[in-house]
Amino acid sequence: MPIKKILIILTLSLAIGFLGCAERKVEAPTHEQITKNLVPPKAEIAGQNFLVELSELEVVMDVDIASKEIVETPSLRGHIKITNKSKDILDIQAVTLEYMDEAGKPIPFQSGERISKVSLFFSPIKPEEITEGSLDNVTIPRMAIKEKALGKIEINLVYVPSPLKRETLTLSEKVE
Repeated sequence: MPIKKILIILTLSLAIGFLGCAERKVEAPTHEQITKNLVPPKAEIAGQNFLVELSELEVVMDVDIASKEIVETPSLRGHIKITNKSKDILDIQAVTLEYMDEAGKPIPFQSGERISKVSLFFSPIKPEEITEGSLDNVTIPRMAIKEKALGKIEINLVYVPSPLKRETLTLSEKVE
């Protein structure tokens, strides 16, 4: 008799478990991630001290499937290659980006957008040396994508020219 009770309880438990699982609903995703390539996806810019090459430039954005509206601040991704064209060691601190429209005016970020226009480097490079990195945590204003207003991207390299001069001073004191 106790075995029959155990079997009945086990059968009921399994039946309740299966019925509980059958009632769960799976919701379809409401957002999708869309990637669009910048045109051209590769650019080369020569400055006084640097040669900067950007490649594989693309914009990644989360879009509401129903309304086709951009949900979060889009991100700019790509690779950056910096060549030191000066005769000195240059200590690169960061790369900042500004987005301009066709008329050369800055495209502002709207309120509520996440602003991240800096990619940190912290890389000293010798003359003719190359350093490479990626742009992946940099955002681009929604308006630049939504209204196709992007005309150009201005790149600012923040660096410290070297050789840095250091001076060592010796203080001759004694503790007695």
